[in-house]
Amino acid sequence: MGVFSSVHRFRETGEQANVNNVERFGVPHHSLFTSTKVLSLHHHIDITDENERIVYQADTQFPSLHDKTDIKDAAGRQVAHIESKLLSMHERHFVTMWDGLRFELSNELFHLVKDITNIEGLGWQLQGNILGLNFELYDRDGSIIAVISQKMMSLHDKYCVDIYRPELEQLVVAILITLQHMVSDREASSSAASSSSSSGS
Repeated sequence: MGVFSSVHRFRETGEQANVNNVERFGVPHHSLFTSTKVLSLHHHIDITDENERIVYQADTQFPSLHDKTDIKDAAGRQVAHIESKLLSMHERHFVTMWDGLRFELSNELFHLVKDITNIEGLGWQLQGNILGLNFELYDRDGSIIAVISQKMMSLHDKYCVDIYRPELEQLVVAILITLQHMVSDREASSSAASSSSSSGS
């Protein structure tokens, strides 16, 4: 796997679980993979299993001020609905699951080493590193639920999620899709700020 993979933990379908994850958390129960369709009016994400079968799909309404996204399973059944809060200093997103369970993702800003996203309503926490493209999802007791990794320099915005609690899969998928939107929003904001700075100098 190499030294680099112990830092950056993304893997493709068919590859073995990352050695760093296995050493820290054990072998995951199973993994899912996402790929975003580029140049699409409807921001579309396919979530596939280790046999490359689509198990979930996410679609974002366009245009959408609140970044409204619906996640459905392979049979077309609603799994979750996601909306972002406009003008929020904490990159807040609201998630409603198919059974009515509601929770929010809210970033703690200005962490230099790690990004910390609190999942209010579940008591979970997402700890990550935007630069390292790795994120770990913990429950309220500090036990691992999943490890999420993003592929570097991918035109299709690919992610891999190693799931350790299979009974929580749909919640993990909803959080994964929300995270993708949060990272994408941050990259867009950073790009806009850089463009503004360049044009002003």
